Amino acid sequence: MPNIFPTLRLLTVALLCGANVFAQPASSVMPPIAWPEGKQVALSLSFDDARLSQIDVGTPLFDQYGVKVSFYVTPSAVEQRLEGWKKAVASGHEIGNHSLTHPCTGNYAFSRKNALEDYTLKGMRRQLEEANQQIMALLGVKAEIFAYPCGQKFVGRGYKVKSYVPLVADLFLSGRGWLDEAPNDPAFCDLAQITGMEMDGKDFEQILALVEDAKRSGSWLTLAGHEIGREGGQTTRTAMLEQLIRYAQDPANGVWLAPVGEVAKYIRRQKTEQYKISGKLR
Repeated sequence: MPNIFPTLRLLTVALLCGANVFAQPASSVMPPIAWPEGKQVALSLSFDDARLSQIDVGTPLFDQYGVKVSFYVTPSAVEQRLEGWKKAVASGHEIGNHSLTHPCTGNYAFSRKNALEDYTLKGMRRQLEEANQQIMALLGVKAEIFAYPCGQKFVGRGYKVKSYVPLVADLFLSGRGWLDEAPNDPAFCDLAQITGMEMDGKDFEQILALVEDAKRSGSWLTLAGHEIGREGGQTTRTAMLEQLIRYAQDPANGVWLAPVGEVAKYIRRQKTEQYKISGKLR
């Protein structure tokens, strides 16, 4: 006689929890999201920290090609090139929040006195809200997108550690990570923690491989960089950017090149429409 007790126990748990343990996960049945105009992949270029080279080298290059990108800034860095950042805003580039003082883990020497381990959720909220207020005062724009400094999403230590992803979800349209290893599935991704893949130090062939991989799955590839120039540490190469932009602007390649916020809003609209039809919203 077969042992039926494991099955009975499973059914009992299901009844007690009010759940169907045999149902497919909601994400597995979510309909795919199609990109505008039949594009095969969405691509966003984003840069952190409001580095001087982003204004001195980056915005002239992007404006030359008519490309809009996303800059995640700290207010103190914006003040060093204020007129340049005002011009970037006037040119249509997107300004995002990268916190007030860029707190990361204290395991990084530069952040030892500004360590996430010493923060609370209340303190982090002050960081983000004050940065938003200063960005508005400096540039006259409301930052709708956020990038996690160092890609880290926690405050506190040990059993007191808290994720500040829910805080980002409350304050922003999207939150972007750093040094992630995959593009975003638009039908599944959590906009509060979209992936950001590094483009610093990469040549065009390396980035093209990421684009083609994302294209095969209809994904959203969000690239993240810092300095913009010919060479150097944490530098996105201008030669790569020019090749990538020309590739993306060729209609035959099926790339939708748009700022992070524009893509995030598109995804949110599509999910809202799906919710109206199916009654399920992720």
